[in-house]
Amino acid sequence: MTQYRNLISFLALCVIWGSTWIAIKAGISAVPPLLFAGTRFTAAGAILLLASSFIAPLPRVAAGELARLGIVSMLMIPLCYGPLFWGMLYVNSGTAAVLEMSLTPIALLGFALVLRQEPYSWHRLLGIFLGVAGLVILFGPDAFGASAQHATGDPALQLLGGMCVASAAITYAWGSVLAKPLLSKFPSNFIAGTTMLAGGLVLIASSLLLESGAGEALAGRWGAAAWSGWLFLVLFGSLIGYTLYMRLLREIGASRAGAYAFVSPIVALLLGVVIGNETVSAPAIAGMAVMLAGAYLATKGKDVVSHDSVQTADHG
Repeated sequence: MTQYRNLISFLALCVIWGSTWIAIKAGISAVPPLLFAGTRFTAAGAILLLASSFIAPLPRVAAGELARLGIVSMLMIPLCYGPLFWGMLYVNSGTAAVLEMSLTPIALLGFALVLRQEPYSWHRLLGIFLGVAGLVILFGPDAFGASAQHATGDPALQLLGGMCVASAAITYAWGSVLAKPLLSKFPSNFIAGTTMLAGGLVLIASSLLLESGAGEALAGRWGAAAWSGWLFLVLFGSLIGYTLYMRLLREIGASRAGAYAFVSPIVALLLGVVIGNETVSAPAIAGMAVMLAGAYLATKGKDVVSHDSVQTADHG
């Protein structure tokens, strides 16, 4: 029963996070990106913690665990979304997609192996290789083709932007793996709510310091499209999607949960066909097939190393 529940949760996460691009696009076209992301996470975190407190008292966190929780919050929210949004100003969307979505599962598996949270598995490595290959096939023409035009012609900024996008995947993966021991001790709703609230507040502060027009945007005159996107992201992208991701981290491990990166782009592409009347080329179909094969292999096998093993590795 648990296996089927995890499968349903994984598929739901892929569908939800594969559809958030519509809401993000609507929001950042009217609102400074860091402020849009920060208010989204702050609201979702506050709502989730408030709702959880009505069900049961929020747990107390020891000093050592509080430090880890703070580090996880910074890695998974501001240190991920801040560099990601800034970097995307200077690299095209195809390059950003290849960098971020291919590095996320690789980094998740790497950190999980180093911290001995998951065992080595050849089929998982093969799955990640296939998933990355599929991403390159799908986004390669946009990322590396002659039509790939950047927002600036400065090669140094292009390189720095690409490094920022890549760093977002690494910090998110690092935070995910560091969250695993916390998820064995505290409810996933509590960890999800706390990381979103703390990280969202840092994003808002960063926006007010760094983004022009952020103060005026706090007045909320965003327009119906941006507000609709924001509400969708709060409800589905954060309250449901992020919480599902935290539960999957606990139940099936970081690298298997991270295989969403090979399925969500397919959902996004299909939505583009249905909503935006976009066309799908033969190479794109081939890329999607390879990505699905990679996702299958990456999620195949035993769930995770036992909690005792995780805690031993963590304290070592």
